[in-house]
Amino acid sequence: GRTPEAIHKNVKELLDEDKTIYYERMMFCFEIPSICEDIRGNRLNLTIGGVRAYNHENLYSKKGMEKFKIFIGFKNMVCCNLCVSTDGYQSELKCMDVRGLFNSAVALFQDYNMAKHLYEMGGLQESYMTEHQFAQFLGKSRLYGFLPKAEQKKLPQMLMTDTQIGMIARAYYNDESFSVPQGSKEINMWNVYNLLTGANKSSYIDNFLDRSLNATQLAEGLNKALYGDCEYSWFIK
Repeated sequence: GRTPEAIHKNVKELLDEDKTIYYERMMFCFEIPSICEDIRGNRLNLTIGGVRAYNHENLYSKKGMEKFKIFIGFKNMVCCNLCVSTDGYQSELKCMDVRGLFNSAVALFQDYNMAKHLYEMGGLQESYMTEHQFAQFLGKSRLYGFLPKAEQKKLPQMLMTDTQIGMIARAYYNDESFSVPQGSKEINMWNVYNLLTGANKSSYIDNFLDRSLNATQLAEGLNKALYGDCEYSWFIK
C-alpha cells in the first residue's frame, strides 16, 4: 500500500515513508452468550459481526461510499459453525462515516427476527434425508457449476465449491458431531445443515458470509423438497 500523498507516484519513486501495510480482508465477530438457544443438544450463542474487504474497492479512484458486510445470527458452540438468515445479513452496506455505519447496523439488528430464525433451524431436526437423496444432492451440486447458464438460472443459487462438496461428503461419514449414525441410511437435516456450514469455514473471508447464508437457504430448501416443494427438488431427484 501507499499513503494518500503518494497515490500518484510510480512504484520506483516510492520512498519508505510513502509505503504502508494494509490487510486486504478482515472479519470481526463477537458473541452475546447471554442470548442463547439449544437445538439437538447444540448450544447456539447470538453473534454479530461483519467483513471489510478491500479487494471489493478501487483504491486508486476518488474516495466514495465505503462498503461493508454485516450480520447478526447464531454460532453453534459445538463446532463454531455460523448460522446466518436472510433478514440477519446485509451483503453490501454503503456508508460515508461511522455514524452511517452505526445507524445501518442498528437497523439490521432491529429487523432481524430471531424467533423465526430459531424456529426454522429447530424445524430441521424433525426431518431426515436418505443416503440416496444425500448422494443425489452431492452429485447434482457438482454438476451445478457446469450446467448451461440458461439452465442454471432456473435453479436456486448454490455457492459451494467442488472442494467444499468433497469436504461435505467426507464429513458425512467422519464428522465427530454431525456424521450419519453408524449403520443408518438416514441423516438428520440439522446435521446436513451443519455439514454445509462446516465446509464453509474453508472460504475466504470476503465470500464467507454469502456462503453462510447460502448454506441456510440450501438446508431450508432441501428440507422443503423432502415434503414435495419443487424449488429445490432438482438437487435430490
